[in-house]
Amino acid sequence: MAGAARPLAPPLGASRALPAAGARLPDSARIVVAALVGLGLIASALLPRDASWLTALGAVIVLGVPHGALDGAVAVPLLRPRFGRLWFGVFALPYLGLSALVLIAWQVAPLATLAGFLALSVLHFGEEDAGPGRPVEALVRGGLPIALPALLRPEETAEIFALVARVPMPQLPAWWSAAAWLWLALATLWLTIYRPRRALLAECAGLAAAFWLLPPLTAFALYFVGLHGPRHMRALVRDPVRAPTIDTMGRAVRAALPIFALTLGLGAGLWPLYAPGSPDPTATLLALTLQILSALTLPHVLLDRVASCWQGPSPS
Repeated sequence: MAGAARPLAPPLGASRALPAAGARLPDSARIVVAALVGLGLIASALLPRDASWLTALGAVIVLGVPHGALDGAVAVPLLRPRFGRLWFGVFALPYLGLSALVLIAWQVAPLATLAGFLALSVLHFGEEDAGPGRPVEALVRGGLPIALPALLRPEETAEIFALVARVPMPQLPAWWSAAAWLWLALATLWLTIYRPRRALLAECAGLAAAFWLLPPLTAFALYFVGLHGPRHMRALVRDPVRAPTIDTMGRAVRAALPIFALTLGLGAGLWPLYAPGSPDPTATLLALTLQILSALTLPHVLLDRVASCWQGPSPS
């Protein structure tokens, strides 16, 4: 049936047109909201330990996890043309299957799973922060939120991950401490040889100050909800190929809500399995949150790789 001509899709690598001013939250308002969230997290460091942890975990769950809930929007252009109405099952079954395997691994081999989670986090954070083709910068930036807690606050970090892995951990494993010192050497060489731009130096210095002055979980929450999550969502908004329906931050947030709700439901369903092993509800929430985060990270990273291979690199 004849109809109005449809506009041509933008070429690969082209940036999207900016939405109308009324279609998005003004930049000033977003800055104010981000500042209030950041100040709230920083202030929470003054609270008793459990209250501080609950604040950080609440921020990670409510403000950080939704960026991964956009994986469905990334999967649609990959799978719907090939599988039609079956696309969601083709996406969800392997995704949930891999997540379940990671959760099982935490029970069977907690320390090996912890090492794998940290290594994958370095890879994922670094690629997201540095972009493609910058392996040294990616290792430095991705390793910062993993290595600095081990270097600056090893006892507090060991306390957190003893509860997550549910194994005695009077001190950090030797491999983590050794890797943190290697990261410090690499970061020093990178700063000396590559001399990064001032904006990047300021970001790294700000993160280093956060991990020096704040408890590890609070500092990580600041990084995760203030840099990592928004950076991932903005990259999808700017990319006309990987998630064609996500062209504003508002649409990104709305698109994330259904899978985010399913993730909360998954956590609620798993709570009875975790609670008997820990009489402390805060410790239970800590273990459940970080284990689910690790379980979702593996398929999240693999989907990013598949999307990059099938559709080409994202525009910078």
